[in-house]
Amino acid sequence: MPATVIVGLQWGDEGKGKTTDFLAEQTALVVRYQGGDNAGHTVMVGDETVKLQLCPSGVLYPHITSVIGNGVVVNPATLIRELDMLAARGVDTRKVRVSRSAHVIMPYHVALDQGNETRLADAKVGTTGRGIGPTYGDRAWRLGLRMEDLCDEPVLRERIGRALVDKNLILGSMGREAFAVEPLVRQALEWGSRLRDHLDDSTWLVQDALRRGDHVLLEGAQGTLLDLDHGSYPFVTSSNPVAGGACTGGGIGPLQVDEVIGVMKAYSTRVGAGPF
Repeated sequence: MPATVIVGLQWGDEGKGKTTDFLAEQTALVVRYQGGDNAGHTVMVGDETVKLQLCPSGVLYPHITSVIGNGVVVNPATLIRELDMLAARGVDTRKVRVSRSAHVIMPYHVALDQGNETRLADAKVGTTGRGIGPTYGDRAWRLGLRMEDLCDEPVLRERIGRALVDKNLILGSMGREAFAVEPLVRQALEWGSRLRDHLDDSTWLVQDALRRGDHVLLEGAQGTLLDLDHGSYPFVTSSNPVAGGACTGGGIGPLQVDEVIGVMKAYSTRVGAGPF
């Protein structure tokens, strides 16, 4: 059975969620491989509209394991709200898996994102203000928190304390309030307690499914022209929505991808700012 990557060919909102939904019957795993809660998918269930920000579209099917891969940056508060929303609609979320290596969007990332956009004024990029870029930045700086860290109090205290030295200086220069270590540690531990049972090794899940001959669907958020490297820079996202991003963000080798499906629509739209 194949590994299939679904990619948006424009600036996102092309209907990738609908495509995933169409292929869901033959799929065992759906893996979201990049982005954060600045993007997602809208799926129609009968007359009902379900908006997903982090969970892959396959979460609505009981036979599918939904995986949030290591290339995603996760706001735990958003994920918990989404799981609660799905549970309230009768969706079994026990098979939702989150990579232990996925990086965590912290409140100071959100504050930095919003503060920077305000400071840029007319030159702003048009981010959603959800802390996506600063979180990917901390990942590259090796200052980030990963989902597995939410269950380790000493690690949380040390890494948050180290990060806040610079974060609070920058926030102060923007006229924003500083953050204290202990409230953030307590909040992060609450998130970890709630999400502990969903944490897993996403690469192992994907590779094990392929070894069994299961169909794995890797689902990107946004679109090719928002790609950090290949998009309309600087008015782009902070990750790689292109098919190659599925390899690094989903834990799959390029030779294991059997099919890439590009989704586009007959007109172009985009969110954010810039010449478009």
